Amino acid sequence: MTVLIITHSEDNESIALVAQAIAEQGGKAFRFDTDRFPTEVQLDVYYGKNSERLILVDGEQKLDLNEVSSVWYRRIAIGAKIPQTMDKQMRQASMQESRVTIQGMITSIRGFHLDSLPSIRLAENKQLQLQVAREIGLDTPLTLTTNNPVAVKQFAQECEHGIVTKMLSSFAIYDKQGQEQVVFTNPVTPEDLNNLDGLRYCPMTFQEKVPKALELRTTIVGKRIFTAAVDSQALQKAHHDWRRQGIALLDAWKPYQLPQDVEEKLLKLMAHFGLNYGAIDIIVTPDDRYIFLEVNPVGEFFWLERCPGLPIAGAIAELLLTKSQAFTNKSLNYDLAGKF
Repeated sequence: MTVLIITHSEDNESIALVAQAIAEQGGKAFRFDTDRFPTEVQLDVYYGKNSERLILVDGEQKLDLNEVSSVWYRRIAIGAKIPQTMDKQMRQASMQESRVTIQGMITSIRGFHLDSLPSIRLAENKQLQLQVAREIGLDTPLTLTTNNPVAVKQFAQECEHGIVTKMLSSFAIYDKQGQEQVVFTNPVTPEDLNNLDGLRYCPMTFQEKVPKALELRTTIVGKRIFTAAVDSQALQKAHHDWRRQGIALLDAWKPYQLPQDVEEKLLKLMAHFGLNYGAIDIIVTPDDRYIFLEVNPVGEFFWLERCPGLPIAGAIAELLLTKSQAFTNKSLNYDLAGKF
């Protein structure tokens, strides 16, 4: 069984962890760094009168995409290595054609997808996430997304412990030296409330500041649930967003058992979006409430393999190979029945 891993050349160690687990469980992994297409990786998609050919070539490696039994969609950066020196319009056209080509390739691969692009794109809608979570019965923070300064000031008055602000999309700002400045969750000060004119150019999301006893990262793979907890309040700079001190907290994560009813609701959330994988952020309050923040359909997990040692990579590999076998058997049944 062959697993196609869709990522880019700058992805982290999670790729190696899952690839190793796939090999240990008897499968094969083929890594496709999308940023190296079309400049370094070649693709042939051929449909003839009586045959078809889908071949991916990366140097000495060649993959027949008809032999792929499952796909792990991790990251995508199609065309990132197309020269910046190209004519701007020509480069944009090349980027767009490359994206459409690879998206078509991914969609056309028969077999199990972890997860399908439509499911991922739907689940990335954080406003919809909160709506569905509330309907399922998960506790969520008071939230306002707006470009209206008056609404923000009224919202701040509703929130006993103050408010924080975050962005619905993940992005970074680069300074003049080219250093990445990630946009984290930040507290909103009284001074900020008097300086909201920038909302006319960009809406923002505001949430009540939820008191924290612990922060949880729950990773769901199929029906398996892995949860780890960290005391983000132990470090001053991590109070509002533990990622600010992510490296300092690497060894502070501990295994955690969610209440059964919370786990069941999270599985319902995953099922609603058609997801087999999700990394979920939760706050545990001092009075033991579990506040759902968001689910990341292709969220990170690699640091949890080290500490507290959660076997997430192995679970991903097992799901990919198990579902591969199910699709293989289904195709064989179709073939034997003369329907395929």
